[in-house]
Amino acid sequence: MPSKRLLALEEVKDTAAIAVGVKMNSSRPLSRKAILTFMLFLVLGFCFSTISVNTYRTFIKKSVIAEAPSTYQPSFEEASSIESWIRTQSGLRHAMNDTELFWRASFSPRIKHYPFKRVGKIAFMFLAKGPLPLAPLWQKFFDGHEGHYSIYIHSTPSYVSSFPPTSVFYNRQIPSQLVEWGQMSMCDAERRLLANALLDISNEWFVLVSESCIPLRNFTIVYRYISRSKYSFMGSFDEHGPNGRLRYNRSMEPEVTLPQWRKGAQWFEVNRRLAVLIVEDIKYYYKFKKFCKRDCYVDEHYFPTMLTIKVPHLLANRTLTRVDWSRRGPHPATFGKGDITQELFKKIFEREICLYNKQPSTVCFLFARKFAPSSLDPLLELSSKVLGF
Repeated sequence: MPSKRLLALEEVKDTAAIAVGVKMNSSRPLSRKAILTFMLFLVLGFCFSTISVNTYRTFIKKSVIAEAPSTYQPSFEEASSIESWIRTQSGLRHAMNDTELFWRASFSPRIKHYPFKRVGKIAFMFLAKGPLPLAPLWQKFFDGHEGHYSIYIHSTPSYVSSFPPTSVFYNRQIPSQLVEWGQMSMCDAERRLLANALLDISNEWFVLVSESCIPLRNFTIVYRYISRSKYSFMGSFDEHGPNGRLRYNRSMEPEVTLPQWRKGAQWFEVNRRLAVLIVEDIKYYYKFKKFCKRDCYVDEHYFPTMLTIKVPHLLANRTLTRVDWSRRGPHPATFGKGDITQELFKKIFEREICLYNKQPSTVCFLFARKFAPSSLDPLLELSSKVLGF
């Protein structure tokens, strides 16, 4: 009996072993097939994904080029010749914001002598609300002096001028922003005018005027007076009292101290070196913007103070624009049609006494304000007699 059981068990084991062997032998080839199949799918998937990615990139590239062309406009031509750097702009419109404009305008040659024939021009910068009612008088002033002046107008952004192509003011508006009287936006507008004018390498002197200003001399005298001066005409004086030192905020220290605080007229003339200093300034700009507000009237203090700190030896410490404050009040007197007589200008000229290049002079003012639109006709009639043009 035991031997029969042993034999039975032996047969069972052998049968099980054969079954297992058969199972193992049949599973091995199946695993290889699975691996090979998996690898094949992996290679095919990789190839498919590569083709898909390249196709997608090509499609996107074509779509972007077709639907959204680049808005980048190069600011400079290739510097293949000196003419590409000194060519005067044909128009004043551009897409630069103030940060970009001031950065571009701050470029300044370090070599004083120009490698080309350069005739320095006076940049007349008109800070106006809208129209220039005295434009015909200025047209008469500029006529015949092309190549010695350039014109820039900062007006309300919504204002569209209607000057004919024959006018010296045609297409002379710069990209502008809103301006509030007595606020930092006023200085921003003046810096914007300077920066746009600095883009013309021929501009050497910069004069700020308003729509109510008139020239008191002919162009030849004005050009000679400004171009031969050793100093820039920026009023800068230390005034005690409510309109001077009492406007100072001690939070401006240490950049600006009370003894450095200055006041001056808004209307100025500066040379190219000082114009760059004004445009590139950051240090004093933010101090005045933050701490000279409301009744401080920042346009009367920012430039005079900053330039007095930096280059006091280059300032004539007076303005070239005559203003009548005899009637008192926050604004100067305005002259209308009935005020324009030969006697008025006789009084203006005979009162002049000042220093020019540290020498006594009877010619102190080249411009005057404020003149109302109604004064235009009598001014045109008298200009040849009293103004010299």
